[in-house]
Amino acid sequence: HVQLVESGGGSVQAGGSLRLTCAASGRTDSYNVMGWFRQAPGKEREGVAARYTGDDKAYYADSVKGRFTISLNNAKNTAILEMGNLKPEDTAMYYCAAGNSDFTLPEPYEYAYRGQGTQVTVS
Repeated sequence: HVQLVESGGGSVQAGGSLRLTCAASGRTDSYNVMGWFRQAPGKEREGVAARYTGDDKAYYADSVKGRFTISLNNAKNTAILEMGNLKPEDTAMYYCAAGNSDFTLPEPYEYAYRGQGTQVTVS
């Protein structure tokens, strides 16, 4: 089993930046990808960014390309999402997730593990 704990959400004005951090513990050798997805009120969950532990490739949703960057630490047990030029439409609960996928941006349901979420509000 894998436990994921997010931190770093908050409120920011449009154009601002936030950094989200996700710490994984437990069977951190059991997944090949860590990522983030989000869910805004009344909307479906949306994959945001993911990075694979093996070849270190990253994938992003079109809506965040050029503004968000995902990185993993060397031990592949911490994922950081750097969010810049934030827009009101980025407002959502952000979830860290881990699992196994096939080198694309995983759909939220593909992840085997997810954290409790952290709120990001952009005004």
